[in-house]
Amino acid sequence: MARVRLENITKRYGEETAVDDISLEVEDGEFVTFVGPSGCGKSTTMETVAGLTQPTEGRVYIGDDEVTDLAPKDRGVAMVFQNIALFPHMDVYENISFGLRLRKYDDEEVRRRVEEAADIVQLEGMLDRMPSEMSGGQQQRVGIARAIVRNPDVFLMDEPLANLDAKLRVHMRTELQRLHRELDATVIYVTHDQAEAMTMSNRIAVLNDGRLQQIAAPLTCYNEPTNLFVAGFIGSPSMNFVEGTLVEDGLETNNFTVGLDPARLSGVGVGDAVTLGVRPEDVHLTRYADSLTDSTDRIGARTDVLEPMGDEVFVYLLLSEAAAGSMEQDPATSPNQLLMSVTPDTEIEAGEDVDVVLDRSKIHLFETASGDALLHGLTDRSGREPGTTPTEADT
Repeated sequence: MARVRLENITKRYGEETAVDDISLEVEDGEFVTFVGPSGCGKSTTMETVAGLTQPTEGRVYIGDDEVTDLAPKDRGVAMVFQNIALFPHMDVYENISFGLRLRKYDDEEVRRRVEEAADIVQLEGMLDRMPSEMSGGQQQRVGIARAIVRNPDVFLMDEPLANLDAKLRVHMRTELQRLHRELDATVIYVTHDQAEAMTMSNRIAVLNDGRLQQIAAPLTCYNEPTNLFVAGFIGSPSMNFVEGTLVEDGLETNNFTVGLDPARLSGVGVGDAVTLGVRPEDVHLTRYADSLTDSTDRIGARTDVLEPMGDEVFVYLLLSEAAAGSMEQDPATSPNQLLMSVTPDTEIEAGEDVDVVLDRSKIHLFETASGDALLHGLTDRSGREPGTTPTEADT
């Protein structure tokens, strides 16, 4: 296996910039996922690694070698696509071995590699089947085995699970994690599904409008998003955002004020616009908030819509009368709405007047103009401001 390094990769199509100055490094044996909305440049970036797309600017390295100008077949990579593209007139053995036979490997070596790959992806006893006789998941395994037999330095996977049903996608996620562990492979994976990105990856690279927004461990992107885009994209349902203005003793929004010292925030001051972010699971009914070490003052609200999801219930909260009847607006970005997550046994009904609080240790602050993160957590889990020294009472 080998590491992959991209240096200042830019790809333009006429006046359109698909990838804009991306630099990153994938370590040997690492599983890195490119994730982002449609059109963000994630597939184009992968195709640049594969050699299917020539960058307008920048360089590509695999291992210690620059491969920017090499043909795909000379890069030591293997790709698995969303469209599996098996040959319908060939059985499984012939589909898996096709690339090896094309490269004139002897029959014994072909058989050894095919049987080894089939064992890894659990296709034993199926080598004589035709693709039409197999399920979608089995066909996807054939596509993966076809990549394995090449013993590539890097596996490139472009939304390989997108055409499978929801249950099978979950199963195949587990299979891919097992495969990565067994092969100790370097994998670059592309998806728009953040569940795939969060569950399988060592790190995720979040892209938007052709630019790299953040590359970090999944939980780092979730708990410490670098900007508003990452905060809103990672997490389902999305983080709540409420715009406000810094005042002498805190952040003032349309419906509530959160106490803080503006001097703690670098680059902004009193009078500047700041966006508060809080995830639905960090909004709590006051009557059930005894376990919180530090919470905001009470915020009055009215429940509007309840969405039971089985293991949790999503509760849409209206913070003012102006919000009533305006649910066409995304509650995550509405100044007068909040989305809250509660347990299924919570006693709550639609149309009920409630008081809620926010967990101060889980509040995020962003500069509204730039979208850049300013602070993650107004206090730590003990209730102290981050960076302060514990008092004798704390210990």
